[in-house]
Amino acid sequence: ARLTMLAELDARLPVNKTTDEAFAKSSDALKEVREGTVSLLHRQVATMNLDNFVVRPKRHYVERYTQPSAWHKLTTESLHELETQMASLPTELMDEDEEAKRFDLLVLRTQLSVLRAGTDFASLKDKIQKIASALEEQTAIPAIKAEILLIQAIASDEWWEDVTVPMLEQARKRLRASVKLIPKGQKKVVYTDFEDELGELTQIDLPQITAGLNMAKFKEKARTFLREHEDHLSLQRLRRNQPLTALDLEELENMLLKAGGSKELINEAKEKSHGLGLFIRSLVGLDHEAAMQAFSEFLQGSTATANQIEFIKLVVEELTQTGVMEAGRLFESPFTDVSAQGPLGIFPPTKVTQIVQVLDVIRERAVA
Repeated sequence: ARLTMLAELDARLPVNKTTDEAFAKSSDALKEVREGTVSLLHRQVATMNLDNFVVRPKRHYVERYTQPSAWHKLTTESLHELETQMASLPTELMDEDEEAKRFDLLVLRTQLSVLRAGTDFASLKDKIQKIASALEEQTAIPAIKAEILLIQAIASDEWWEDVTVPMLEQARKRLRASVKLIPKGQKKVVYTDFEDELGELTQIDLPQITAGLNMAKFKEKARTFLREHEDHLSLQRLRRNQPLTALDLEELENMLLKAGGSKELINEAKEKSHGLGLFIRSLVGLDHEAAMQAFSEFLQGSTATANQIEFIKLVVEELTQTGVMEAGRLFESPFTDVSAQGPLGIFPPTKVTQIVQVLDVIRERAVA
């Protein structure tokens, strides 16, 4: 797949400098993808052991492609040699992450579909969106939380409207190591690598396969709709950490219906988030001023240390993004980056208890 990618890129990259600025930027981005792909393949060849009995008969090929210059411009003959003589040889550049490699292949096939305007683009896109949706449910894991904005973007349809090969390459690099963190029961993505044969069409309902993707699309639609109607009184009360009434919850549910949600999806979201208010708060976050006000006692006066102020600001930042926060998060990164013991390393126990109580109040006010 990587060799095919190189062939497609070489066919599109200009031989000479171009004066068209937009085209030049696009070409530079594709060149970066090519350079990264070549670098990986070259390192795989360079780490092939010539004393290995499988490698030894292909020694002259290995020695040829160990030279960086051999990769500058790959001819049809070079590509054929690499595919037929080199691709199956063992290399000491090992990657034991099976899930990451499967994700690599899925993204590579999607990149090729973009370059060729392939008919399989929609199905490949759906598979990647499903992975993003599964990752989005695991924000308690620091590595996933660090990429949550990218993950949410990929789960949406908007990101895919003008998707490019470099965009997919960046997504591949940033997410490949996180794919294995998806709980085993949620890994329902089917990776395939064969040509489809069109037969008689039959519609089959596979609710378990599409549920995660439907929820991801619903979340993105709801997030967009809520942003456009952020001045709605009930939504403002939720974002500003004000207690909600039964009427507020009814209004918020109506907003989700207007955003394109079905009763089934809304009920599923309620169940997973332990309440409608908590679900919507996770989409819109907590108002920054409201979060600061909730922790004003910890920030006012001259008695707070620099570490204490930094710690509270991290809490406020998380609440602004995610809307609510479990007390256990205080003992994970990035909070443990300030102190290895979390809040206990920089606050007295009574203050830690107060921080937890504030987090509980913020959660309770989203419930109703």
